[in-house]
Amino acid sequence: MQAAVLERRGPAGLVLRDFPVPQPAEGEALIRVHAVGLNRVDLYMRDVGVGITHALPQVQGVEGAGIVAHAPPGSGLRVGQKAVLYSVAFCGRCRYCLAGDQPLCLHASIIGEHRHGTLAEYVALPARCVLPLPDDADLQAAGALMTGHLTAWRMLFGKRPLRMGETLLVVGIGGGVAVATLQLALRAGARVIVTSSSDEKIARAVAMGANAGINYGREKVAERVLQLTGGEGVDMVVDSVGEKSWADSLRSLRRGGRIVTCGATTGSNPPVELQRMFIRQLEVYGSTGGSMEEFRQLVALFAQGALSPVIDSRFPLARVNEAFGRLQRGEQFGKVLVTIP
Repeated sequence: MQAAVLERRGPAGLVLRDFPVPQPAEGEALIRVHAVGLNRVDLYMRDVGVGITHALPQVQGVEGAGIVAHAPPGSGLRVGQKAVLYSVAFCGRCRYCLAGDQPLCLHASIIGEHRHGTLAEYVALPARCVLPLPDDADLQAAGALMTGHLTAWRMLFGKRPLRMGETLLVVGIGGGVAVATLQLALRAGARVIVTSSSDEKIARAVAMGANAGINYGREKVAERVLQLTGGEGVDMVVDSVGEKSWADSLRSLRRGGRIVTCGATTGSNPPVELQRMFIRQLEVYGSTGGSMEEFRQLVALFAQGALSPVIDSRFPLARVNEAFGRLQRGEQFGKVLVTIP
């Protein structure tokens, strides 16, 4: 089969070549992949990969959708049906899995990180990680659904759910998670403020329903947030940018507000400002991915046509390195998609 294989670190190390078709282990399904959304973690795996146990060569790609090519007995899946993948091959036995909190699984194996991923014609993973889709489902949209939207879902509706009428600040609109966060927050009836250094991205977010946008290249974010909220600040901030934006994110919160982070693209050691945190009683949460139950809820909305990822651009597998380049340059608004003929 054709696959995008990481043979060594760096852009030149990701090559398109023949690779063995995966042989499903007991209890695993085989999926003929049709579409794969790219994510920041794909860039991290390509260029760094530190802290993730794996061996090269490795097929990249951490999410996707396609057609069931092999279904193990008793799985409830059938060959030929459309499906979307839950990327975390969880053990089902540890305390976190038994509690239904699969992202914290002690023995998790994530496709595209710990095991071969989806940027290939076929991928194998446990059948319990394959969710069927309706026959009329858009497989390209489904291929970009899990990582951004499930991450956003857990951040917004997990530990301290965003409520109707609250105000949310989304830092760095444009990436898949940020755009998904905007979509889901608007569905929840929240007021949303976004930031970007691009007027074009801000305009697109406002066209989607954002209440205001702040260009951090020429405006002081925290000051502008206070102006927009009558001096009070926002109820919640979603910040995956990290070091460069963290101080503004903290200063944008109202008393008793909360900040949720799922990434640190500009650095992982921001100023903590402990005095501000305890005096104003701020809450800080970390979040990654989501549970199977959260994913089922998300997929149900998608299957009903109530929600769909914003697709920035589409590249065939033969142009996978161009797709990585667009993601790395930060040009996208929504998801960069790789399609597999």
